[in-house]
Amino acid sequence: MAGETARHAGHADIIRELIDGRIGADGSVAADPTFWREQVSEVQAAADHFRPVGDAEAQPRS
Repeated sequence: MAGETARHAGHADIIRELIDGRIGADGSVAADPTFWREQVSEVQAAADHFRPVGDAEAQPRS
């Protein structure tokens, strides 16, 4: 039950971030498009690092 509640709370937080553009537990950080490009790039690099060798979709995304 706690896991399900946390999952829904996380979804609500994502929606709030999309609406007001502010991130963080207290919403104190304003996130501009540059911030999000850097975040996506960092997460994608981590995902690519752990992708299995020989994976048909192993091409890095741009």
